[in-house]
Amino acid sequence: MTESAAYRLEERDGSAAALVLSGPYTVSSIASVAGALRAIDGPLAVIDIAGVEEIDTVGAYIVSTLASGHGAGVTGASERAARLIAALERVGRPDEEDDRRRSLFDAGPARVGATVTEFGTGVRGVVGFLGQIVLASLSLIRHPGRFRTTALVRQFELVGVDALPIIGLMSFLIGIVIAQQGAVQLQQFGAEALTINLVGRITLRELGVLMTAIMVAGRSGSAFAAQLGTMKLTEEVDAMRTIGISPIEALVIPRILACTFMMILLGFYASVVAIIGGAVVGDVMLGIPFLTFLERINSVVPTHDLWVGLIKAPVFGLIVGLAGCYHGMQVKGNSEEVGRRTTMAVVSAIFAVIVLDAFFAVFFTEIGWG
Repeated sequence: MTESAAYRLEERDGSAAALVLSGPYTVSSIASVAGALRAIDGPLAVIDIAGVEEIDTVGAYIVSTLASGHGAGVTGASERAARLIAALERVGRPDEEDDRRRSLFDAGPARVGATVTEFGTGVRGVVGFLGQIVLASLSLIRHPGRFRTTALVRQFELVGVDALPIIGLMSFLIGIVIAQQGAVQLQQFGAEALTINLVGRITLRELGVLMTAIMVAGRSGSAFAAQLGTMKLTEEVDAMRTIGISPIEALVIPRILACTFMMILLGFYASVVAIIGGAVVGDVMLGIPFLTFLERINSVVPTHDLWVGLIKAPVFGLIVGLAGCYHGMQVKGNSEEVGRRTTMAVVSAIFAVIVLDAFFAVFFTEIGWG
């Protein structure tokens, strides 16, 4: 075997030369001819590498660069050499990438088209995912023994019980802020007593359940996406299918049910704690006794305000659960996809919750519950 790379120029067709390479073209042997090969001037008809005994990525790069720079074809390539050269041509070089950059007028419409296509694909994926959940739910109804009660109870604990401290603190502070800011504005009109109405109605109807849904989306929705995404990467989901266990029944449905039902309790809990925070401000700033503030809530806040919050809560919980589980089950490829899908789960859940809250506001106003 030749110990170093070699080359020679042969005259062909009377005009352009043929470059014939021989020996091993690897990172350890190519140094002796690399400078001379780069210095070759003039057109080349062909680069013949049939005599190359061994080649690696560096050798393939030299051959590819020579062929591109002199407009020559490559002949005599072994299977390995052809594969390496083709891979380098697909990757391209930095300067070639700069030349291929599209102008803003080309890139803008292309980006819009790609976004529309991705949206359509996403809608189709969500509909398919909902179909899988419906089929799995019907299967569990027919075979209730397959329902994983232990998994549901565990999700109740993770979504609901473990979230009580942070949601309680957030709601208490929100109640304080609403009462304090409302009292400052209402004092200008001598109507600071209406702070009770403000705190009671806005927490029971809107902020209590809305802020809870946002917190659950950031806490549990992201956890669902990360957990299921990691299980997809480690092929645990595929292993479950292999042994005859439905991932939708075992992983998705318990999480969605837990998120849906616990949102009702968490939303009510958040509203109560926010009212308590408002009562503390009323006692300290307005001179309204704490117990009097709470008693007045019962008389000034309509009962339907409570029902508005309780109706919205499970819908928001369902949206958060679906978003987290859907994006988690879409993970594939690498660990970077887990982070991307987790972010998408939180953003899409919060966006959908806020949009639905706006629709609910219009709907309840139209039916006389405004």
